[in-house]
Amino acid sequence: MTRQRSIWLNAIVLVACGAATACGMSAPNATGPVAPTPTAPPPNVVIEVAEINGPYSFYPSPATVRSEQVIVWRNSDTVTHHIVLDDMSVDAGTLAPSTLSQPIMVGPGNWPYHCAIHPSMVGTVMVTASAGTPTVGGSY
Repeated sequence: MTRQRSIWLNAIVLVACGAATACGMSAPNATGPVAPTPTAPPPNVVIEVAEINGPYSFYPSPATVRSEQVIVWRNSDTVTHHIVLDDMSVDAGTLAPSTLSQPIMVGPGNWPYHCAIHPSMVGTVMVTASAGTPTVGGSY
């Protein structure tokens, strides 16, 4: 009878613990509520090539980007464009209508760019340093 009582007592304790966990009660050694995880910044920044601010414009321009983010241009226009940084360090490629450029990443600084097909089309990407990233290079 003693062994049977011990089995029942253990069963009751296990059921009580299971019910407490299912109801959201924490164990006695819990550390308390967990803070929500901050949302990560979007990995891509998209710059539109479109006739938004007049013929052959970029939007946004200037575009503000963090140094850990990837930049892509989307040709929302009806003609082909070819995006390059003014210092020629990056060539994002030729963009047919409704296509995306190759993704690029650049260091902190101001990066003027233009369309190699339509040189009057100009824009700027302003890249800010992330925490712990030095602010050198690429500045005009």
